Amino acid sequence: MKKIASSLLILFFALFSLSCSTDRDDELGPVSFLEIKNFIYDGMQLYYLYKPEVPELANDFFESREDRNDFLNSFDTPENFFYNGLVTPGDRFSFITDDYRELERSFAGISKTSGIEYGLSLDRNDPNFAFAWVRYVLPDTPASAAGVERGMLFNSVNGERLTTTANADGTYSLSAGSRELLNLDVFSIDLAEFDTNDDLQPTGASIDLTQVEYTENPVYIAKTLTINNRKIGYLMYNAYRRNFDVQLNNAFAQFKADGIEDLVLDLRYNGGGSVETAIDLTSMITGQFNGQVITKQRWNPEVQAVFEAGNPENLLDRFDNSISNKDAINSLNLTRLFVITTGSTASASELTIIGLKPYIEVKTIGTTTVGKFEASITLYDSDNFSRNDDSLNPRHFYAIQPLVYTYENSAGTVGPPTGIIPDFELRENLTNLGVLGDENEPLLSLALDQILGRSPSGKSRSGMKFEHFTAVENQSPDFQRMYIDNLPEALHNKR
Repeated sequence: MKKIASSLLILFFALFSLSCSTDRDDELGPVSFLEIKNFIYDGMQLYYLYKPEVPELANDFFESREDRNDFLNSFDTPENFFYNGLVTPGDRFSFITDDYRELERSFAGISKTSGIEYGLSLDRNDPNFAFAWVRYVLPDTPASAAGVERGMLFNSVNGERLTTTANADGTYSLSAGSRELLNLDVFSIDLAEFDTNDDLQPTGASIDLTQVEYTENPVYIAKTLTINNRKIGYLMYNAYRRNFDVQLNNAFAQFKADGIEDLVLDLRYNGGGSVETAIDLTSMITGQFNGQVITKQRWNPEVQAVFEAGNPENLLDRFDNSISNKDAINSLNLTRLFVITTGSTASASELTIIGLKPYIEVKTIGTTTVGKFEASITLYDSDNFSRNDDSLNPRHFYAIQPLVYTYENSAGTVGPPTGIIPDFELRENLTNLGVLGDENEPLLSLALDQILGRSPSGKSRSGMKFEHFTAVENQSPDFQRMYIDNLPEALHNKR
């Protein structure tokens, strides 16, 4: 994230702070909810993308500090205040955490897991019940050691059926009891399979699993396929994680060495992550557009005005030629790209697609994406909302992750909130998921059909349709988040 000039930010704070600085106690002591809510309010009033839609965030809304505190105190918890007092009804992605350490671990790919990455679908005969299907298994985990494989189904844990809760909007969520079962340190999954009537039946087999702390490399598969004497790269990339940029760049070095002519980028389960990594990925795929604009940011009107008055260049993300550690990017100079997408593909994944479309041919295969074209930022309780500031409040671990900007690509296209509709539609078939990275896996096979100009095979185009309603990663703090890694240039005075 580029920097705003300090003088402009000082002016901005002077104009809009309303003298709302929070006095801080030099001695470590218990924190009050009011103190936390004041931090939340200050951060949202400055950075929130949808500030104009929230009357209470207007700079002149409160006549006095007492009036503001009365408003803050009308909400019993920081969470209630954030979601019901400040976040707009249409905002699906801003969130608050009471432990930013967990959030930071999640951004780094660190979690407690058995190694199963699964999706959840409703039982076709009774939506009060659910079943899980294994999407993939993380290497060197208890699940991989126990022989869990992609495509396995289970509808019970420790002998108890997975159940759902109906939401007010007509959708379903996994019940609290079932979530607890799946989060146990030690548990057993009871396998199931479809019978001849396409109903799910227990097999009588079970697999014992434990959960361990694990750091996931998002570069899940990187391989070169040789088909009809044509070299085609396949990359299954599952999250945009800045701390794995080297591994991503190394995968492209191998593609370059192999002399691939086309690339299939598999983002079917990629919920997003770092904007900076997304920019680097577009530069790895191309390379011939270094310095040209990928996206143009749009913040709330007040922040936008500061950027435009100071240096509009700060609003532009451009193709670059180095990753975060300054290593040179391994670029392929491709002129077309084939991307596999599903309803789990979001944020930075969608930025990759939208950002590249004005420059090269981009074709998508699969199902419609989430439709999340906004970026967020982590705000901490310090004078400049930064983590690395001496004023960071030591009495709590709350942080907020508000949406702060939306964007358009270089052609002025804004991503649709309903998601990117695939050029070639194919839903994953739970009775024939295939082997990831194998040229016969249905979605990869369909992508290869387009590359090779061959007629699609009908064998992978049918299958039962199940309502997929969630996945294991939605329990993660960074689920479907796209974020910038650094704040605009921080101030060292009280907010």
